[in-house]
Amino acid sequence: MGLLGISLAFGLSVVVFAYAIGGISGCHINPAVTIGVLAAGRISARDAIVYIAAQVIGAILGAFVLKTILTGQTNGFNAGEWAFGSNGWGKGYQNEFNMMSAFITEAVLTAVFLFVILATTSKVGNGTMAGLAIGLTLVLIHMVAIPITGTSVNPARSLGPAIFAGGEAISQLWLFLVAPIVGGVIGSVLWRVTYSENKVAA
Repeated sequence: MGLLGISLAFGLSVVVFAYAIGGISGCHINPAVTIGVLAAGRISARDAIVYIAAQVIGAILGAFVLKTILTGQTNGFNAGEWAFGSNGWGKGYQNEFNMMSAFITEAVLTAVFLFVILATTSKVGNGTMAGLAIGLTLVLIHMVAIPITGTSVNPARSLGPAIFAGGEAISQLWLFLVAPIVGGVIGSVLWRVTYSENKVAA
């Protein structure tokens, strides 16, 4: 599909589900987003725990389905390192960016993502267009980050594939758990500062 195709697939999936399940759960499908929203004071700790548990379970099940499909090739399937869309960095992974580049990329882009989410869904944001704005932001994030880390900005999205890929993917997983969460909190702080008089959710 190429860089643009993959980026669009991720972003448009979020657009679709923002409108499909946004009214039920706010389309919380990312622990970094949930933690960022928690830091912004727009969700309770109890709800955040439930959401994160569901996200992790969903990610593992999704990766399992992907693994099952791929290993069903009649001519055989060699998973190799960083299989099933795992995130990574360093020697042997795509353009071989170092750990610092990977961490900064994931943290900064997650911060941007959270800022857009919180801003567009705030009481002064355009709620009817929020799903589209959030999805298109994710498209742009993927276009930047795919060549560097494969794009996480979502700890659950990284956890699922890493569990089944093992090896380097699992040893490097910590970065894709920590950096997006750090970025999510930073994005939340930026939103609170920028929208200091608009802290109440729409």
